[in-house]
Formats: sequence, structure tokens, C-alpha cells
Amino acid sequence: MKYSSLIRILFFLFFGIFLISCEVDDKPEVYEEGSNKYTNDWIYNQMKKYYKWNETMPDKGDLAINPKEYFNRLLNKSDLYSYAVNPNLPETVPQSLRRNFGFDISFTEHQNKIYGVILYALYDSPAKNNGLLRGQLITKINDEELNLNNYDKIYKSIATATHLDLEIVAYSKETGFSNPEKVSLLQGFSFSQPISSQVISNNNTKTGYVEIPHFDVGQAQLFLQTFQELKNQNVTELVLDLRYNGGGDVSSATALSIILAPNIKSSDLFIQFEGNKNGGIVKQSFQQALESNERNVSFEVLKNTHPDIKRVYILCGKRTASASEIIINNLRPFMDVITIGEKTVGKDVAGFPIEDDRIPNTKGWILYPSIYKLFNAKHEGNYSGGINPSLNVDELQDLEIFALGNRSEILLSTAINMQSGNTGKMKTETLRSLPLSKIYIDADPLLVMH
Repeated sequence: MKYSSLIRILFFLFFGIFLISCEVDDKPEVYEEGSNKYTNDWIYNQMKKYYKWNETMPDKGDLAINPKEYFNRLLNKSDLYSYAVNPNLPETVPQSLRRNFGFDISFTEHQNKIYGVILYALYDSPAKNNGLLRGQLITKINDEELNLNNYDKIYKSIATATHLDLEIVAYSKETGFSNPEKVSLLQGFSFSQPISSQVISNNNTKTGYVEIPHFDVGQAQLFLQTFQELKNQNVTELVLDLRYNGGGDVSSATALSIILAPNIKSSDLFIQFEGNKNGGIVKQSFQQALESNERNVSFEVLKNTHPDIKRVYILCGKRTASASEIIINNLRPFMDVITIGEKTVGKDVAGFPIEDDRIPNTKGWILYPSIYKLFNAKHEGNYSGGINPSLNVDELQDLEIFALGNRSEILLSTAINMQSGNTGKMKTETLRSLPLSKIYIDADPLLVMH
């Protein structure tokens, strides 16, 4: 055989082996079912497809690490709200006092003493069932007396606790402090919360007051009943209390917005979702946003429940988030929205759960990534730093804290005074609200339909 022919044969043989090698290398690696690599490869691919900030994600990196750690490694530094949960690992579920015990607290300093103020106790929760009420003051937590050096650390620790021992006192200007009382709480569930409403008469004005703890799926019918009653009583002003509403379902928030906004059409643009290149921009009218997760109550029925109001007063604060912020931001193109309280959380993102269901009869990881940024009909949004209130008022100005809906409660009384044209500054006590490095609000994501 000639030397040149041998060279030619060897070349084609080598080239053929090279092509076969490339074909093998191009095939995706197969990981052991249920392993960290198997899970993390799936997490990476889902995030690369759906995540709002997918272009800033790092490369795949070490797939062998813990999936929770791996997921967090992929997040953009500005993203505070994406999380991953494994139903088989309770420690992966976001924790809060609200989720574990059905209440939350803030901290104040009065006459050089630190108190934890109970802000609310949910209906039929471990907190409520053990006698906790808004306005009660906590002096000790797990036998540790509160002070300036430990209150923030204690708050962080009890957000993930399964048992609490509290020392409680009550206070009123008439009777002063009550005797201390010990209360023990065990972790438990708090289910769907009722919506409270009432009519407040002030001179010749009837004001409807509505407090909504959360935006659950399917609340349109409940809103319908609540606002029909207010309409029947001829209210001309409305105060909507969302200060402890951490969000929930977009369609329920849309249903409420349809009731509140005057002179709207079903085709009017209500919300804009802006995703990555894969998700693009999704614009939804009032009717489309409603029907994304609510088919039992129509736009027209909701619209016909609109009371005779031209503006809405919204009570808000450091725990007002997500769907509640949609109410504030997305109603503004259609009516006068007056917010009273403190700056909101700033959750201007939404998404849907992504579940790893590759293994039959096995619950895998569930991702709750930030998929969309949110905007209103005028393309106003970008409130990740929170929405500033029209009137900044600290609800903890006084050591005597009144129940929600009580006319003497500071934020509600401010709203009523504004309706009357009385905007004089309120007298405050020598009480100082203390900051928290992190507030563990209700961890539910802002849900949109996939």
C-alpha cells in the first residue's frame, strides 16, 4: 500500500472517531434519580427558562451541593422574594410568626423599657385561641426580658420557633398596666380569615371600613357580599385596611379592584407583567386578570356592586405587600388612592409555582421564582423600595393600641379626620418605635396562573 493511501485511511479513521466522540459529548449527562445533581440540573434549567433575571444567572457550577443552597446561588442580588420548598423537608418552608402562631409583633420603647406590641391575632389561630389580642404588650419571651440589645435577635429566633412562652401585660390610659400574665403557644395552623366590615357615621358622612387579612383564591363572592351590604347602607367614603395583608392571589385582588374603581370597562388595561425574553410582556384587562383564576363571578356583577365612592383611603405599612400593593398601584390610574401609614414592603414581582414531578408518586422540589415585574395601566411600577404613603403615620404613637376598626385607632381616626378636612397633627406620646433588621411577613407568593 502506498504511503499516501495509508495517510488518507488513517485520517478518515481519526476523523470518524472524532465525530463519534463529539456526538457522545453533546448528549446531556444523565444523573442518578433523586440525587442533588438530578435536582439541581432541573432547577437550573427551569430558572434559565422562567426566571426574570435569567441572563444574570451564574453558570451551572457545582450540582452536588444542597438544592436549597444551589437555588439561592442562582438568585439576582436584588431579588428578595424567590424561594424553593421541598414538601418532605419542613425546614425549607419559609417561616414567620404569622405562619407558625397566627400573630405578629413590633417593638417600642416607653420610659426606657422595651415592649413587644401584638399587632394582630388571626381568627382561630394558636395566638387567638390562647387569648392574645392586638395591643397587648410582651415583656418577656421564653423567660428573657426584652431590652435594646436583644429584641431584634429574639424576633429572629422566634420566627422559626415551634413553641413560645410569653409574659403579657395590657395597658390603658384609664387603668394603667395590668398584672403580668404568662401565655404558652404551640405551633399550629391558621386557616382562611374572615373579612371584617362596618359602617362608621361621622357627621353626615357614612364611611365603609373593610379589613382584609389576605387575598385568598376565590374571594370574589365574599367581596361581592361585603360591598353589596356597604352599598345598601349608602356609604360615600371607604377605608380599606391592608396594613397586615401580605398578598396572595392576583385574581382576587382584581375582583376587589373592579368593585372599587368607578367608570371602568371590562376591556380597560389593569395590569402588565414583564418577564424575560421567553416570557415577554403580558397585558391583561380587568376581565382577563379576573378570569385568570376566577370564573364564578363576572366582571359585570362585581362592577354593579361599586358603592358611591370616588376615592379610597388605604391603611398600609411595613407588612403590606404583593397583591395589596397591586391594589394601591393599579387603582391609581382609575381613582384617587390616599394611603395612610408607613412605606409598604415593595414586592413588585409575581410568579407561579414550578414543581418537579418527574418521579411518579413522589413530591419533588417546588420553585417560587420571581418571573414577572409588575406595572399598572400607565406603566407605573418599579416600587421594589416600597410605596410611600400619602400621609406618613406611625400606628404605634401611643402605648394604648386600639383594636382594628375602633374609631380611636390611630390610622383609622386619621382617615376619618381627613374625610372631614381635619388634617391637624395628632398629639403623640413619648413612645419610640424600634426598627427590625428583617420583618418576617406572610411568606405566600404573588400567584398568577401558568
